[in-house]
Amino acid sequence: MTPEISTRKVVHIIFQARNPSRKNEARQFIDALNDDEKAHLVAVAWVGRGAFEPEDYAEALATAYSEATTPTADYLMGMPHLSENLEAGLEALDIDVSDAEEDFYDR
Repeated sequence: MTPEISTRKVVHIIFQARNPSRKNEARQFIDALNDDEKAHLVAVAWVGRGAFEPEDYAEALATAYSEATTPTADYLMGMPHLSENLEAGLEALDIDVSDAEEDFYDR
């Protein structure tokens, strides 16, 4: 199963979460995502954190939907190492981020 959130959006959040002065922007960006994108973002972070294996992505996604009791931005921004977890999750899911990173760096 492939995450139903654009790689570019995930990379955007990674870069914002790494920069302390842009944490509020990251929170606003996450808040603006639709519910499906939010659930997929959480599932990617969980895979990156090791809470789920890549082959269990569907289970991670189902859990993200069922356990969404707090605002996603609050949950994710409170997660230690969010950017690293997202990066590791994309890598574990064999998602190539090179084009998205180049777009971000070209700004």
